[in-house]
Amino acid sequence: MAKQELYERSPIRAFDEVANGGLKAGELGLVTSKKGLGKTSVLVQFGMDTLLNGKQLVHVSFDQHSSNVISWYDSIFSEISKKKAISSDVKDQLIRNRTILNFNQDNFSLEKVVNTLNALKAGGIAVAGVVIDGVDFTKAKEADIQAVASYAKATKVKVWISATADGDKLADQAPKAILPYFTAVVHLSATKGAGTKVQILKAGKKENVESTLKLDQKSLLITNK
Repeated sequence: MAKQELYERSPIRAFDEVANGGLKAGELGLVTSKKGLGKTSVLVQFGMDTLLNGKQLVHVSFDQHSSNVISWYDSIFSEISKKKAISSDVKDQLIRNRTILNFNQDNFSLEKVVNTLNALKAGGIAVAGVVIDGVDFTKAKEADIQAVASYAKATKVKVWISATADGDKLADQAPKAILPYFTAVVHLSATKGAGTKVQILKAGKKENVESTLKLDQKSLLITNK
């Protein structure tokens, strides 16, 4: 199976269809949920989508070791390519295009993350997508998010951030001063007997976009089935 076919099979195609084409280059997106509902899985699916599109990805994690991050990508890749013959060269190329960075938010701010991303660019890595997992908004200032948003806009890079949020309303997902920086906001919520619902609380100028998206209970892939 060619990489292009895998890209077309990506669960993000279902998301893009509902979310008016999804996140555009230069925009900042947010994935939230209570703990344990699948934020990392969704973030990795966005990251994998960048890789399947043949572009460079940086995965920044504040709360998982690199080995755990790699396991997530291996799992998502296996689910997307299930029951299809895949050349080892395809997976090798994806790995070559992926950079994983681990930091502790107690001593490494998002502004410092941006400095690191700019250093990678200066070193010749043409980053097209960035995912930042496990951001704690109680430890982030507006200047941190502004720095990430400015980086995304200046470099035309798609950036997805994940954070824990308990409420289901848009206003509950991030501090009031920070929320406007996000073009898209996706919230995962548990529903009785129906698994985890993928709510699109914001997509561009639209809020509370109607959809039937959810996480498959076994694979944790985004699906509308």
